[in-house]
This record gives sequence, C-alpha cells and structure tokens, in this order.
Amino acid sequence: MLKRSFVLTCLLIASALALAACGSGNGEESQIEEVIETSATSTDPADCKELSTQQFMEQIAQTEGAEAVKTCEKEASEETGAKSASVSNIEVDGSKATAEVALTGGGLDGQSVEVALVKQGDQWKLNEIAGFSKFDQAKVIETLEKGFDEPSSEVSKSLASCIVKSFEEAPQAEFEDALLSTSSEGFEEIAGDCF
Repeated sequence: MLKRSFVLTCLLIASALALAACGSGNGEESQIEEVIETSATSTDPADCKELSTQQFMEQIAQTEGAEAVKTCEKEASEETGAKSASVSNIEVDGSKATAEVALTGGGLDGQSVEVALVKQGDQWKLNEIAGFSKFDQAKVIETLEKGFDEPSSEVSKSLASCIVKSFEEAPQAEFEDALLSTSSEGFEEIAGDCF
C-alpha cells in the first residue's frame, strides 16, 4: 500500500505535464496553441480524449489503456495542472508538430517541456512529451514533498524522507527519464532502497 501511495504521489507530478501552454498565432499554429492552452487550464475531463492521444495519456498516467484515461480525467477534475503556460517554437510538418511549453503553476511550475502533437482529422492532439528544455529538479522535488504532506498521503515521514533524499541524489537525466516514462519503474528504481 505504501509503495502504491508513493507511485500515486509521483504520478501527481507527472500528470502536471499533461496540462501545458498558451499564446497567439495564425492558422495551424493558432490551433496548436489553443489545444495546449486548453489542456493546461481545463478542468473538463472530456478534454482528455478531445485534446490528447491515448499515447499521451499513457505517458502522463504511467499506465495503459482505460486506466490511463481514468487517471487523466480524474486529474483534470481535481485541477492539479498548470495555471498557465507559454507556447513558443512551434514547428508544423504536415500532420505532426512540436512546440516548447513553459509551465506556470502546478506540479511542474517553472519547467519547460517540448511536446509533440498529431493532427487527427481536423483536431490537433497532444501526443508525447518529448523532453525537458528547462528542468529544475529541486523544484519538482519540492512539489513531491508537498504531496507527501497531504492528509491523503499514506507515506510515513521516514519513508517520505528516504524517497526525497533518493530523488535529490538521482542524476538529473535519470529523474527526467522517470518523469517521461510510460511506467512508474523509473521512480521505483530511484527510490528502490527505501522500500
């Protein structure tokens, strides 16, 4: 049960990635900005399927299938995402696009990510978080600590302290990979000695 609670806290941070961006532009770029901005600020669970591919939801939820959709919808309704974001460097290549998103608020406040989008029919959708263009590991760990302090957290103070220390000592690339993974294995490997 403690391991599951730990993973859920990590997923809360990861789910903040799902909610990203803002801006203005013309044509395809404007549509892409709108999708990202709506995804960042929406509290409508229906936007999960409308604005994200299954692949994106699985990456964010670090689980597969219907469970990924449920996690996305739950996180959207709980308003845990970014308050706003800024979109830049949009590149469109046919039915694929990339953009850089600087996040404000939420679990990844102050971070910037590169997202990949695909166009399905007339709708652009978030398809993948390709990587971080700006990553502040200390700030992400601070968010993790706050999650452990929540009344709903079932993680003991000593276990939380061990996990936080493991994340502080983890190489940045390993920590980033764990956040971007489609499974929770990376988080479990980093904090494995705590369990």
